[in-house]
Parts: sequence; structure tokens; C-alpha cells
Amino acid sequence: MRLQNKVAIITGAASGIGKETAILFAQEGAIVIGTDIQQDLLTALEKEHSNIHGYVLNVTDRPAISSFVEEIKNKYGKIDILINNAGITSDALLIRMSEEAWDKVININLKGVFNMTQAVVQVMLSQGSGVVLTTSSVVGRYGNIGQTNYAATKAGVIGMTYSWAKEFGKKGIRFNAVAPGFIKTPMTEKLPQNVIEMMVEKTPLKKFGEPIDVARAFLFLASDDASFITGQVLGVDGGLVI
Repeated sequence: MRLQNKVAIITGAASGIGKETAILFAQEGAIVIGTDIQQDLLTALEKEHSNIHGYVLNVTDRPAISSFVEEIKNKYGKIDILINNAGITSDALLIRMSEEAWDKVININLKGVFNMTQAVVQVMLSQGSGVVLTTSSVVGRYGNIGQTNYAATKAGVIGMTYSWAKEFGKKGIRFNAVAPGFIKTPMTEKLPQNVIEMMVEKTPLKKFGEPIDVARAFLFLASDDASFITGQVLGVDGGLVI
């Protein structure tokens, strides 16, 4: 097993990509700490998988994050992996986007990654090792109509990933991002059917990806198989951006 006895924190673990990543990591031997704001879904996940431990946590709550990280460190003695996956959308054309929609997406998708990484990296620095992976998006690399806020956050986490890879490489901590295309998740289920058909047509593989496709990318980057990979963005998009 590629993650035997590794302690992995995964945000947004209750559904979609986060859930599949949590399950896969647990199957690969990791002790998975799954965080989310959806208590019922976390409880169900815990019942199904004994190696997954759910914690209700809002990535915008810095005091709660500090207490959470301290608790995990004290309980397990280390934190090997952080997957920054929690995120939302609140789409609108620029001239119709409210300040509230802008702030909410920025606070969760961008500042939330900053909050979690800043807290967890303190532990990784003390142990001289660690892996931090963040869910970006093809939208963060190439933009998308009606997603000014979402695109800004997903481009932002790429910039942070590059910066942190340079900042902490000599400390033994690796930083990478994964940029999914259109994946079958609760987020994409909200899309109109005509948009879904259009995106499938634009994708060379002619289908949406599955959450497990992204989870496998995270597994590779988190494992020792990727020990010489840092500061990279791995596209998991079926060729959408060729």
C-alpha cells in the first residue's frame, strides 16, 4: 500500500472528489482525517470506512483550524499530507455578480487554502517533510464565462502552489495542484443539460471524468512515486485544454 500509516487531512471530504480521495487513501493504508461542514455525510463516511475520521470544520474559521491542527498533531504525532479540496461555486456574469458571491467564493476557495496550509505547514516544518496538494481547475488556467470569482480562486491556488514549492522545497515539503476538467460531482450536476452536452463534445475523450480519476492523481502526487515532483499542475481533464 502506497500510503501505509501516513496521516492525511482532506478538506471537503464528504462528497465528490474529496470523498473518493478519502476512500482511496484509506484503502492505500492512510489514516484519513476528512473535514467538511456536512456532519451527516461525514458520519456516513466514517461508518463505511473505519480508517476515515470525520471532523466538522469550516476552512474560513482560523481559530477552529488552529485548534483542529493542534488536536490532530497531538493525537497522531504528525501530519504527512494535506489535500486542499473544499470549494464552492456561485456563478454569474461579471455585471451581475454580487459582492457577496465574490467574497464567499474567495473566502472558501482561496483564503481557505491559505488558512489550512499556513496551519498545517507548521507541523510539516517541525517534522521536515510533508505533501500539500490543492484542487484547482481548468477554469483557473483558461477562464470561463460567468465564473470570474471561481476562476480567480483556482488561478490563485496555482500561484500559491508555485510560490510555496519554491519557499519550502529545501524544507522537504512538496506542493502540487491538480486541475480537473468536467467531473461528475454534485457541483457539475447543477449544470443545464445543454451545457453538459457542449462540454462533453469539446472533450477529446467525449465524456465527463469520474471523481476517482482525480483521486488517483492525488494518490500519485501524495505517494513516494512523486518524490521528485513539486511546483506542478496536473491536468485531469480528458484532453479538454489541448
